[in-house]
Amino acid sequence: MKPSMRDRLDRLEGRLVEIDAALSAEDATQNLDAYRQLMREHAELGEVVAQWRAWRAANADLNTARSLREASGGDPQMRTFAEEEVDAANARLAQCSASLERLLLPRDPDDGRNAFVEIRAGTGGDESALFAGDLLRMYLRFAEQRSWRSEIIAGNPSDLGGWREVIVRIEGDNVYGCLKFESGGHRVQRVPETEAQGRIHTSACTLAVLPEPDAREELKINAEDLRIDTFRASGAGGQHINKTDSAVRITHLPSGLVVECQDDRSQHRNKDRAMQVLAARLRDRERREREAREAATRRSLIGSGDRSERIRTYNFPQGRITDHRINLTLHKLAAVLEGDLDDLCLALANVHQAQQLSALAERHD
Repeated sequence: MKPSMRDRLDRLEGRLVEIDAALSAEDATQNLDAYRQLMREHAELGEVVAQWRAWRAANADLNTARSLREASGGDPQMRTFAEEEVDAANARLAQCSASLERLLLPRDPDDGRNAFVEIRAGTGGDESALFAGDLLRMYLRFAEQRSWRSEIIAGNPSDLGGWREVIVRIEGDNVYGCLKFESGGHRVQRVPETEAQGRIHTSACTLAVLPEPDAREELKINAEDLRIDTFRASGAGGQHINKTDSAVRITHLPSGLVVECQDDRSQHRNKDRAMQVLAARLRDRERREREAREAATRRSLIGSGDRSERIRTYNFPQGRITDHRINLTLHKLAAVLEGDLDDLCLALANVHQAQQLSALAERHD
């Protein structure tokens, strides 16, 4: 291990000691925001420091085993024992080194945020809207299994029970970090219920996963850049929703982005929700433009996250789901549509991590 890496790990260990002392202080919880920040930092550093200490222990065992091997002289049993100890220590060192490399990779600061999941029907008409409904149900089930909280904050239902477009907010631990690779084009191949001749149709939806900005970030939007219109909500809701201008449409004039929200009877709450979505879209737009500039000459293994890019196919006749970015095919379509996304999420995260390690190695060569 390079001296610079050891110095960095020693500093992180020292920082963990400082955090432990701060959390043990009598007044630690007087400032809850600072306390929560320290707890998050402690959780992030704890695993790194534990692996660093394990690496040092394995390195000490290796040195002891080598010394024993050198002192074994002509004793074959002692030498065999020492060789076994050397091999075991080397194996532990390699394991700890790999873990440290993974833990020290740069983290996306948005990973821990809540997320907005936007699903829009694309090619395929009513069948595409039904597929959008299937995707919505899949992510809601996934959120439920992880004890995340979800809320549909805007939507335009179709006549047959699907969704032309829908936005759901998902709140919980590491929501964006888990779902961020879901952005892109999702394609379905199946026989629609309305197809009399049993022909397979292909439809598509686009999906965007946006990290939820902090409240203070929303305030950075210039009020002069907004046009806010109110109108009467359409659809279900009874007499009240049809007689009150509770629906809100916000247009961000510089970018042309438009957000509508009409699911709540309160105009104030609809406006707040629309502002949250607008802030998330603006933030996502800025980030994608920045990443495009930084990575103009290379393309991520898991795709650019462009909403028009086809990332996944759901094939009903064959009961399979294929993620085209990593060439992964799973023959468990029914389970996936019931929210069993763990295998997909883990595979995508592992490929992303492998790419980061490869890029890190290239920079150090």
